[in-house]
Amino acid sequence: MRSLDIGATGMLAQQMNVDTISNNIANMTTTGFKLQRLEFKDLMYQHLARPGATSSTAGTVVPSGLSLGLGVRPSATYRIHQQGTLQITDGDLDLAINGRGFFQIELPNGDTAYTRAGGFQLNQDGEIVTSEGYRLLPGITASPDTIYLEVNTEGEVLAKLPQQVAMQNLGQIELANFANPSGLEAVGDTMFMETDASGQAIVGAPNSDNLGSIRQGLLEQSNVDSVKEITLLITAQRAYEMNSNVISTSDEMMDTVNQLR
Repeated sequence: MRSLDIGATGMLAQQMNVDTISNNIANMTTTGFKLQRLEFKDLMYQHLARPGATSSTAGTVVPSGLSLGLGVRPSATYRIHQQGTLQITDGDLDLAINGRGFFQIELPNGDTAYTRAGGFQLNQDGEIVTSEGYRLLPGITASPDTIYLEVNTEGEVLAKLPQQVAMQNLGQIELANFANPSGLEAVGDTMFMETDASGQAIVGAPNSDNLGSIRQGLLEQSNVDSVKEITLLITAQRAYEMNSNVISTSDEMMDTVNQLR
């Protein structure tokens, strides 16, 4: 019976759907996290009578045909890059992007990763780095005697030094944007890598070229809506149960046939 295989595809698809939703819920408090959604597509069809086929020598045409679907499959997980809530932290190097764009991070292998998580710190050399010690690009270094740092909305990093009235400009933070942010490859640590699907990074100063502005002392929170995720989780659970019932019903039908005398 086809329904056994069809029900199995539905259970597998909903299992992956629950996995995706559970990952969203697990990252409800992850800074800069962007939720994912799973898309489904129906599988190929078995055509017992194709629509439009000729049904007689008089030229009559079958209006709808007879086709049987063979189930469902997950087709893609797309990431929703809607901005999360900006939470006040008052940290000198807690930076949030208000609008479009990503911070550029230099990985240990020299590749550039992109992130919305702006919780930065200074390393032993005074460089601005992530919590894993990865350098923010372009590299900006503060001297050991810096009293405090200021980052304006245009991404300029200014340092207050002892016995100096004017702030010293240490450098300019640049943001990257993509034609298709959903095409970025997630690599963990709320970082993404450029792919052919995302297009090449378009780099520029904050508050220019449709890029967002920098907000100091704020962090962008996860854009996961807990109420919506729980609702979707319940829906996926019910769909899983229904597909399980399809398999049970099909098994009962086959058992009935086997008991025929």
